[in-house]
Amino acid sequence: MTWKKIPMALRIAAVVVVALVAARVYVLRRPVEVEVARLETDVDVRVFGLGTQEARIASRLGFEAAGQLVALAADHGDRVKAGAILARLDDGEARARLDKSVAGVAAAEAALAKAEALAQRAVVVADQKRRVDDRRKSLVERQAVSIETAEVAELDAKVAAADSGVATRDVEVARVNLAAARAQATLDRVLVDRMRLVAPFDGVVTGRLRELGAVVNPGEALFSLVDPASVWIQAFVDESRAGDLAEGQPAIVRLRSRVGETFRGRVARVGLENDRVGEERRVWVACLSCPPDFHLGEQAEVEVTTHRIPTALLAPETVLRMTAPAEAMGWVVVDGRLAEARLRLGAHLLDGRVEIVDGVPAGGALVVSRDAGAFRDGRGAHVVGAPEARP
Repeated sequence: MTWKKIPMALRIAAVVVVALVAARVYVLRRPVEVEVARLETDVDVRVFGLGTQEARIASRLGFEAAGQLVALAADHGDRVKAGAILARLDDGEARARLDKSVAGVAAAEAALAKAEALAQRAVVVADQKRRVDDRRKSLVERQAVSIETAEVAELDAKVAAADSGVATRDVEVARVNLAAARAQATLDRVLVDRMRLVAPFDGVVTGRLRELGAVVNPGEALFSLVDPASVWIQAFVDESRAGDLAEGQPAIVRLRSRVGETFRGRVARVGLENDRVGEERRVWVACLSCPPDFHLGEQAEVEVTTHRIPTALLAPETVLRMTAPAEAMGWVVVDGRLAEARLRLGAHLLDGRVEIVDGVPAGGALVVSRDAGAFRDGRGAHVVGAPEARP
């Protein structure tokens, strides 16, 4: 079939196809304009964490004894000093027991004094009886007194010595009784002290859970107390980016209630146990310039600077085709033509760029930083701008 015999519609379609193919060949042969990565200096490498405002020193305070609340000296938002009385229970019965114990101590002290006096008397009597016995024995030898009289004196001396020993033991018993009385008084004083609730540290009352007249049980929480100096941010960082986290690193803190504001912070603690479900590492950041008023549980963001790179070649991660955690395929320009290269990656930045540490072909090759599409090996490329040399 000759060209003239082909229907007009088919001839037009054939011309269009030829024109499209020619146009595509022309486009593919025409150099494509590309942007390439440039060297940057003093690059901050940061990791991002999302968390909440918490307190390292926080306690829920309650009485160790049961009783009725008769006094409350603190409320929500109050600042209290360590040792300040926050609340008191009815302590009438406890004080009565303490008064009885104090009287018992006085009685035991008097009994000890009496026992010591009797012991001294017994010692004196025993000494006098011993001297009489010695004289009677010497008189018996000279036959001045009878043997019976000497035996009576000897017996009296032995009885007096025994009485002295008993008196000494009575003193020991009295001392033990005094120690027991003092211990009981100390215990009763402790029980009286338990009727008062005191602040264990300087802090801010963040909650009061009961009111006057309520009957509380031992261990039941009455106040929640927080040390404002211990308020920090507990955040969670993706464990794939958390390898360089360390205590003391500088950080930026953003609070949800303070839109547009940033605060200085530093890493105070890095968790030793990761969240197994979320695959995240806990990090605690102390805020150095946050407002004095705090709100526990408020959402916060942290950016921790883990290290700085003196000089880095950076490219957007979106133009790379990841093949491994630290490896990707990317386009490079070599002698004015495109080629794919296997690149080794370093630090990942929060703005989506990644450091290229190796894999760029030798000879002045440049890494493409924006994918313009229609890339293929060997196609000509025109670099837009004046790129710096690769490292």
